[in-house]
Amino acid sequence: MVQEEPADLLELSDDTRTLLEQNDLRPLWEVENDMGTLIDDLEPDIWKWEDIQAAIDGIERDVPIADLPPGFQRRVAVPINTTHAISNTIYVGVQTVSPGETAPSHRHAASALRFTIDGHEDMKTVVAGEEFPMKDNDLVTTPQWEWHDHINDGDETAAWLDVLDLPLFLDTLNNSHVFENHELERQPVTKTQGYWDSQYGRGRPANEGADGSIPGPFEGNKAATPPYRFGWDEMEETLRQRADNNEPDPHDGHSLAYVNPATGESPLFPTMSFRAQLLNEGATNPHFHNATEVYFVIEGEGTTHVDGEALEWDKWDIFVVPPDAPHHHEPNDEAVLLGMTDEPILRSMNFYAEAAIEE
Repeated sequence: MVQEEPADLLELSDDTRTLLEQNDLRPLWEVENDMGTLIDDLEPDIWKWEDIQAAIDGIERDVPIADLPPGFQRRVAVPINTTHAISNTIYVGVQTVSPGETAPSHRHAASALRFTIDGHEDMKTVVAGEEFPMKDNDLVTTPQWEWHDHINDGDETAAWLDVLDLPLFLDTLNNSHVFENHELERQPVTKTQGYWDSQYGRGRPANEGADGSIPGPFEGNKAATPPYRFGWDEMEETLRQRADNNEPDPHDGHSLAYVNPATGESPLFPTMSFRAQLLNEGATNPHFHNATEVYFVIEGEGTTHVDGEALEWDKWDIFVVPPDAPHHHEPNDEAVLLGMTDEPILRSMNFYAEAAIEE
């Protein structure tokens, strides 16, 4: 197991550098230099997609993946809140892979997922020996210590969200990050497409334990989340069926949790939970909680009011709600959000708290 050293500053054009600095974005290889530093005062903030898109296009023009040093061969624009990440527990970045490129295989201690922003059938993330197509709004898990690489065999650049619990143990727990590069650029594909889905449906292998464990060096009271692709078509249909047949939550509208496929229960990871959230019945009621929440706008537009500040969002924007900040959502019509939170960490220690705010 190898701990990679931070990369040196890579050359970016003046235009790209300006776009990054003006919009609170940094390339991944620079962000890694500041990991291990707590964000003192997490503020509500929003990153507009048009700014992210311009910055990531600039990085793509300036830096081919092949020019990046080992361990940092991911072309990513990272929204930063003060220094190096969006929060002290959740890392979010926007990654692209151009036609014909491969983001080489590596593995790490952090749990991760990919949520496809602009993808296609020929864009694949390979996890634990299986190729997972990355279509729009698909969510693919990357468990701890599983090899993964990203391959674009199509003719269009693909973009997605990377979400990891990296800041939790680098910043909050002041731990080291275990990381290793594969000896090959692409890991061998050893499983047929759909294998992991077949193992976590209604039938389970008879000779495996009930905990769904995946072999690895990290042990605790939670089994690793297995590799899995949540197709958006099925997720959206289930979400809308729920909305058609149930009353909305007063604070979050209609929502559907992404569950651990090994257990059928939330949270998806022991450190982070995720939900698809449909807002279609006007403004939600204000509340607050001591968990950090990050949102990605899948579709629609509206405003989230956070501690007196109005964050106006559109499709593919990213915004953050700090702990203990009163907030509520106000969609212009109908909107669908991806909600991400570190709530499982607090619940595991009986520290989670939330309350409605009387108007």
